[in-house]
Amino acid sequence: MRKITNLNIESMSLLPAPLQVCSELPMSVASVARIAEHRQTVMDIIDGRDRRLMVIVGPCSVHDPAAALEYAAKLKKLADEVSDQIFVIMRAYFEKPRTTIGWKGLIYDPDINGSYNIERGIFMARRLLLKIVDLGLPVATEVLDPILVQYIADTVSWAAIGARTTESQTHRQLASGLSMPVGFKNATDGSIQIAIDAIKAARSRHSFIGVLEDGHVGVFRTKGNPHVHVVLRGGNTGPNYGAEHIAFLKVALAKAQLPPAVVVDCSHANSFKLSSKQHVAFKDSVEQVANGETAIVGLMLESYLQSGAQNIPAGGHPAPDISITDECISWNETESLLKYARERLAAARG
Repeated sequence: MRKITNLNIESMSLLPAPLQVCSELPMSVASVARIAEHRQTVMDIIDGRDRRLMVIVGPCSVHDPAAALEYAAKLKKLADEVSDQIFVIMRAYFEKPRTTIGWKGLIYDPDINGSYNIERGIFMARRLLLKIVDLGLPVATEVLDPILVQYIADTVSWAAIGARTTESQTHRQLASGLSMPVGFKNATDGSIQIAIDAIKAARSRHSFIGVLEDGHVGVFRTKGNPHVHVVLRGGNTGPNYGAEHIAFLKVALAKAQLPPAVVVDCSHANSFKLSSKQHVAFKDSVEQVANGETAIVGLMLESYLQSGAQNIPAGGHPAPDISITDECISWNETESLLKYARERLAAARG
């Protein structure tokens, strides 16, 4: 009989079930309590009960777990210093949506050589997340693959749906059932309506097919996520973090009968994809908050140990402390910006 299935599949292999991976890399009782507390803090900030500014900061993507852990240790110390005004969350992204092709992230290609040892990548990502949480830092990640999220979601305090997937029904349904607050980015063309539509959808009940903890396929029925919100990342027309953009968004959210909560992504189109311009968006947004703008509940920075970005060498062994995806600001600039924000907000709020 002529074969008509899997014509373009080279090979298939079994992944360990999420329950198996989580059992091999379990979370401590203390970490479970810590994550519950971190998630509650994020919800309180979004709802306006906690006046602190949430800052999600870290590398564009993690490619070297040891260097990321070094960054986390520095960030924990800084987070404690600014904690009266700022709630710091470490950005730990392991999946990278690609416009065409390119490195897809630590989970997909942990050896950065095209071998796609996804099984190893899952264990590496979860192991690193557990270590960061053990330091006392909450973590944030982007949810791209609806199956892979089952392996790491229990460690995450804030999640993002990227600009390329905000319009996806699959991701809206997934967000409706996630246990942490979720930010939907505006579209790459700058449109905020897609993000507003996504929020309305994710706040609603859904039923969808997914992978259960034991690895079987099952039906998920969700209650809806009340803490989904907009992330402004700019677009083809330029940045969208200014006071006029925030005012426009607040009106649009009010018309949609949605609460006014927004996170400003200071990278991507809001900095013209230049790390040297992230500080402009960051300081402008901090100034808005200091002057009484309550709709801005958080900011996002792409930051790492060293500034800039590097190309992946032919041998697949990039430097551990420089981003291999988008440009990042240096640790020194990160420390300076967070201390500036803390001082400005403290002065404004007395």
